[in-house]
Amino acid sequence: MGSDTEAEKSIQKEKKKVISLAPIAKPLAGKKLQKRTFKLIQKAAGKKCLKRGVKEVVKSIRRGQKGLVICVIAGNISPIDVITHLPILCEEAGVPYLYVPSKEDLAQAGSTKRPTCCVLVMLKPAKGELSAEDLEKLKTDYEQVADDVKELASDVI
Repeated sequence: MGSDTEAEKSIQKEKKKVISLAPIAKPLAGKKLQKRTFKLIQKAAGKKCLKRGVKEVVKSIRRGQKGLVICVIAGNISPIDVITHLPILCEEAGVPYLYVPSKEDLAQAGSTKRPTCCVLVMLKPAKGELSAEDLEKLKTDYEQVADDVKELASDVI
């Protein structure tokens, strides 16, 4: 049997990329919203306005994080029990949330190599303050994503 052609190799790579989503992964972001959300996460990570991981996110939400926040959850988490309480917690606290298909993409956007199941984007950094210009840029991106999330959440309900 000969070697695989380039077309067959690309088909095999696509098959490996198939992601199994959790059944609770709703509202799931579409391609356009994913791109905007990842861009927002990248900017927030650069300004140190990001909490990564279930433990940090839950702690911030329970403490009543000041300012505008948005929770982004990966939809391909296994076991699913790790994140099942997050949507309820977000709804009780009034924090908008959405699911993205891949934890690897979420980690890449958050500037970390380790896959992460959720991030909390804040407009206030953990330490210090943002300049007015940086805050305005982050706020406009945040408002775009938050409006889309609210619209997406109303479609689900």
